[in-house]
Amino acid sequence: MHTARIIVLVIALSAGGIAAYLVSGSDNKPAPAEPVAQMQTVDVLVAKSDIGLGQTVTPEDMLWQTWPAATASNTFIRRSERPDANTQIAGSIARAPFIAGEPIREQKLVKANGSGFMAAILPTGMRAISTEISPETGAGGFILPNDRVDVILTKREKNADRPGAPDVVNSEVVLPNVRVLAIDQAPKEKDGQNTVIGKTVTLELRPEQAETLARARQVGTLSLALRSIADINMVENKPDADAPKRGESVNVVRYGIASSTTTQK
Repeated sequence: MHTARIIVLVIALSAGGIAAYLVSGSDNKPAPAEPVAQMQTVDVLVAKSDIGLGQTVTPEDMLWQTWPAATASNTFIRRSERPDANTQIAGSIARAPFIAGEPIREQKLVKANGSGFMAAILPTGMRAISTEISPETGAGGFILPNDRVDVILTKREKNADRPGAPDVVNSEVVLPNVRVLAIDQAPKEKDGQNTVIGKTVTLELRPEQAETLARARQVGTLSLALRSIADINMVENKPDADAPKRGESVNVVRYGIASSTTTQK
């Protein structure tokens, strides 16, 4: 009887030991690794180095760069859609600067197709008009290409009410908030300079503004007033609803020019 109990006890102890060993062995096994989510990427065409305003883009100025697909805009050029884009875009002119690593967007490029640089970068419907300036009339040379300016007309007129009295000097803004395209032959800032002393300024104007400028040059002296960079999107020009109808006689004193014109029928 005692022998049977001893045998049962030995078997129970052996089973317990085996179970304990198995449990301890399972605790030492490394936990299975969790699957890592793979981030989807696309190859995007970017500027290899800085590309300045008016620079002709070459294939060496661009490269393909891996970009997270979730943050890639639809305006970016993707290698999967246009593998030859770097050669297709070569020869285009930058109508706005690119910094190194910035994605190339065709909205900031233009094909010259044999035209000059200025004609290539002008927005549709706009005109490039030049006029003379001096350090005194050009804000002391602190006006740079792409700045915004007001064009001020100053006129000296005889005093009709008091013959022999000193002349009357009148000034007013005839063209508000217009963009400077170039100073002399420089369409962009060079070497980080913050002043450009020039004799000629080229402005970006609408056709009717170009006519106003041409008339103002014959009437008096033109000066440029530099505006804040924050005024770039400010609209101050008269709306099209104020434009004269065809065949209507127009007094252009509202532009500061004492003359009349008649639109063609």
